[in-house]
Amino acid sequence: MSLVKKFATVGGATLGSRIFGFARETLMAAALGTGPMADVFYAAFRFPNLFRRLFAEGAFNAAFVPLFAKEIEANGTEGAKRFSEEVFGVLFSVLLLITIVMELAMPLLVRFVIAPGFADDPDKFSITIRMAAVMFPYLMCMSLTAMMSGMLNSLHHFFAAAIAPVFLNVVMIGALFYALYTGADSLATAWYLSWGVLAAGVLQLAVVYVGVLAAGMSIGFRFPKMTPNVKRLLILAVPAAVTGGITQINQLIGQAIASSRDGAIAALQYADRIYQLPLGVVGVAVGVVLLPELARALKGGNLREAGNLQNRSIEFVLFLTIPAAFALWILSDEIIRVLYERGAFHQENTAVVGSILAIYGIGLPAFVLIKALQPGFYAREDTKTPMRFSAIAVATNCATALTLFPYMGAPGIAVAEATAGWISTVLLFSTLLRRGHLTWEWALAKRTALLIVAAAVMGAAIVFLKQHWAPWLASGAPLITKIGTLGLLIAIAMLIYFAAAFLVGGANLGMIRRNLNRKPAPAKDG
Repeated sequence: MSLVKKFATVGGATLGSRIFGFARETLMAAALGTGPMADVFYAAFRFPNLFRRLFAEGAFNAAFVPLFAKEIEANGTEGAKRFSEEVFGVLFSVLLLITIVMELAMPLLVRFVIAPGFADDPDKFSITIRMAAVMFPYLMCMSLTAMMSGMLNSLHHFFAAAIAPVFLNVVMIGALFYALYTGADSLATAWYLSWGVLAAGVLQLAVVYVGVLAAGMSIGFRFPKMTPNVKRLLILAVPAAVTGGITQINQLIGQAIASSRDGAIAALQYADRIYQLPLGVVGVAVGVVLLPELARALKGGNLREAGNLQNRSIEFVLFLTIPAAFALWILSDEIIRVLYERGAFHQENTAVVGSILAIYGIGLPAFVLIKALQPGFYAREDTKTPMRFSAIAVATNCATALTLFPYMGAPGIAVAEATAGWISTVLLFSTLLRRGHLTWEWALAKRTALLIVAAAVMGAAIVFLKQHWAPWLASGAPLITKIGTLGLLIAIAMLIYFAAAFLVGGANLGMIRRNLNRKPAPAKDG
């Protein structure tokens, strides 16, 4: 299967999850707006969700996949099964201990990490503690899910792992429908959502376990033991967890700072959900598929193939994210208005969330490129270098957010996150280049510049059409009119971008064929 077809498999499943996520956030906006219960729920959910992203998109895809692939190559399916059971026994035991400790320490975590600004409001503080306690076991479910997803990805069974997150959104949508149907108040709605998160974690774990069985593997519980393989996994996983979750760590810092101002946490979350669509569909798909592909090429000594995989992934990312960045910047208010502006979500909320989304748009290519560049280190079992870069990015994010938030509010936190994302990207790219793990291609650099030109042409067309169609996109227009107008505007923008990209030379049929028909290199290099 070609690289792009694998991206499409994972990206398509992720797209389904993100679409359900949009539906969930639209219902959330209608039910809770940017009020106090929205802040409380998102603050409580951020902590277990942070760990979900650290493990699911960071540590286990970075550390487990290369070791599991090596075990399959060296000792066959039985060796890989034994390794998985060793890891499962240790992971389950450690997660159980962490869950117990975190549950007991939840008041301190809320006060000093999750939402320090809530400490002055006893009701918000108390409810946040209790909701976080209900949702924290989600971490245990998702970490075990991540391990099994790593197994499935290594075995080239991408779909079950990619589709599992859909079930979180389906369960939460069900909880919101029930709340709206019964006329529940905002507090009851937030509680329905909290219990829904826990139920969804159990369901997702069941889905990937069935996927592992269908792939011809099974996992039994072994008494936890620090074997050499498990030690190697932990050495790789700890820095990878920090690195893989850099965006989420920065968001947690932003949440802690934003908790001092009402509505800021919810505003950041609503904007985050929208830019997560291209980040998830493109970035997560590239990261999930590229790591086992790179690891396999390097284990086979195909250095030229590994370099080609890395460059083609960067090419794929830039082709899709550059126009997305322009579109999010120009259409931010219109997107927010169509998706969220109803019920408890008002025009004033649209202005704030729209400004945050526009800034996230600037950071989007960086956030996605990080996913395409990190596997270049992880496939070589180097997780410490990206962790050092993550520390620099986190420090930058924290300093910038603290500086800008008093003057700009929540948009200042978005500026800090985007800045940190670009710093991480530059550091990762330049280091891979310096080490010879990434081949500089002038043709790729030229195509990137031409893609920016094509996106600028598209942007000019969007501005022109947006001005002429303003009455149909205004707050007072019927919802169906706004949806139809925005959909038509996006469709025209896509046609203009793709046409311009081919006309100016930013894309060509050779590039498409190269990505669709890529075959593994047969020869080994040095």
